[in-house]
Amino acid sequence: MTFYETQEGFRRLNALGTGGEDFFFLISFDRERILAEPLDQLPCKLLYRLDDWSNEPKLPPPKPSSERGIRIFPPAYTDYLDAFERVQEEIRRGNTYLLNLTFASPIETQASLEEIYYSAQAPYKLHLPGLFTCFSPEKFITIRHGKIFTYPMKGTIDASLPDAAEKILQDPKETAEHVMITDLMRNDLNRVSRNVRVTRFRYLDKIPAGDRDLYQVSSEIIGELSDDWRAHIGSILAEITPAGSISGTPKRKTLEIIERIENYQRGFYTGVFGVCKREELRSAVLIRFLEKAESEGLYYYKSGGGITLDSDPEREYQELLSKIYLP
Repeated sequence: MTFYETQEGFRRLNALGTGGEDFFFLISFDRERILAEPLDQLPCKLLYRLDDWSNEPKLPPPKPSSERGIRIFPPAYTDYLDAFERVQEEIRRGNTYLLNLTFASPIETQASLEEIYYSAQAPYKLHLPGLFTCFSPEKFITIRHGKIFTYPMKGTIDASLPDAAEKILQDPKETAEHVMITDLMRNDLNRVSRNVRVTRFRYLDKIPAGDRDLYQVSSEIIGELSDDWRAHIGSILAEITPAGSISGTPKRKTLEIIERIENYQRGFYTGVFGVCKREELRSAVLIRFLEKAESEGLYYYKSGGGITLDSDPEREYQELLSKIYLP
């Protein structure tokens, strides 16, 4: 498969949109690797699902056994705390207000990436053969009827906890974090559309997470596009990637801090993927992400969460751990 560099990749997306073809795209977090191909020319065994849009075979392979097991080797709390405190110092200096801090945790399982893909019930899934599988709950942008929608997701809690919905919605730290990301995403849409407004604010989705459910908090923001938006889709994506919900605010400075503090390369994790068919586009953020390692049966599961000045390190560390699971 061919990955394009930043500028060439976004130009190719503009060309695909101008040509009227239905196409697929994948953009890494750093935007240095972009896959952009017509739907009828996708790499062999690349699988995707975006709600009811999918190229999955009609007869999928058997789901993995419930006894497949998983061994997790998370980062040491001391390592997490060191990174957390460095982020807090950047916040105190006024260099960032919210930063999404992530780590890569080695895990062992006998299930293959393809088996994990098929067993996941997430609405947004992607399997890139030999590289990674993602089963994401988070939309990025949707375009339909000349309007662009985005759905920042920020705030997570175990749905089995007593009064979980009330706790997450009334939590001052989570509310402040969500407000900042919603404001960032609203500003991003203002760069590419007009008449931008928040139409739903802090609503709950229940997300399957292995043997339990999580509540996650989202908002909906809408803007209006020009009639020829397809011809500029690469330029639109260039303006609004990476997603604010998995970077932070202010975005440019926060991305610089992430590059200094995180101890690994995110790669495609927290990038975006999507499909454009005729006058509609759907896309998702690449979270709940499992990447193949060199050793057989070993993978890297990448996860994290947003850090603000009011964040508690133990709670944030537990959130990182709660997002590591197999479907």
